[in-house]
Amino acid sequence: MVFATGMTGYQETLTDPSYAGQIVVQTAPHIGNTGVNDEDPESRRIWVAGYVVRDPSRVVSNHRANASLDDHLVRDGIVGISGIDTRALTRRIRDAGAMKGGVFSGADAQLSESEQLDAVRSQATMAGASFSAIVSTPETYVVPAEGEQIGRLAVLDLGVKASTTRYLAQRGFEVHVVPQDISAAALEELAPDALFYSNGPGDPAASDAQVELLQGSLRTGRPFFGICFGNQLLGRALGFGTYKLPFGHRGINQPVLDTTTGKVEITSQNHGFAVDAPWGRSSSRRPGSAASRSRTTR
Repeated sequence: MVFATGMTGYQETLTDPSYAGQIVVQTAPHIGNTGVNDEDPESRRIWVAGYVVRDPSRVVSNHRANASLDDHLVRDGIVGISGIDTRALTRRIRDAGAMKGGVFSGADAQLSESEQLDAVRSQATMAGASFSAIVSTPETYVVPAEGEQIGRLAVLDLGVKASTTRYLAQRGFEVHVVPQDISAAALEELAPDALFYSNGPGDPAASDAQVELLQGSLRTGRPFFGICFGNQLLGRALGFGTYKLPFGHRGINQPVLDTTTGKVEITSQNHGFAVDAPWGRSSSRRPGSAASRSRTTR
């Protein structure tokens, strides 16, 4: 169970594949007033395992809406719960860390408290979990470049958002979105000018195949960049460990200090793990070192 601090954009949150396997608590008290539409989803479905809000809107009031939040939760089989003191719940998660949780409905709601607690405790932990095969595209697809094409980009789909591929295409890339289990030979056959690893759910220490693929690509001298999960896998490919954060950073209003300029910028983030790299100094690593196979936990 995790909390998300966005005041708006609940549809983008729900359809972000990085939330797969997690119950999301919205810190904003009023959710659902703008409904949902067919333009803003970040993927093909809602991925959260459960949804917790304080006050769901009783009516939809937005000219772009063509359905209600409830409609889409029902469509994708997602259990939601309201009337919760989400401020108290968020403080609990913030102080104790992200934890296992459960939302019970139907016949399961009639189970005793001890039976429900046993069901929650028996769940697998997020540490060591891999979700990339669940959220990734089964087949390669192409998003054409807008305007003048500057190159061909391979995007490894570990849970990529639609807006990411759209923004890359707007910058002149012919974007080839490839499955998370693409082979090194298939990647080389595609001959991309650069490789990009997307965001995604799960523990980066459980993605050895993707780390190995990246190490091979780095040895060719091909440029690489990634976001969120992709950045964590770059850390592992270069020999650093990763570790689970107490409660992660999730929301569209996360302040970050740029140490080169001293300026603070407001960013959008969604991650529960971090790279165990040195702070405040540069570090040089080669891909494929023995350290890259180590797993650091905290």
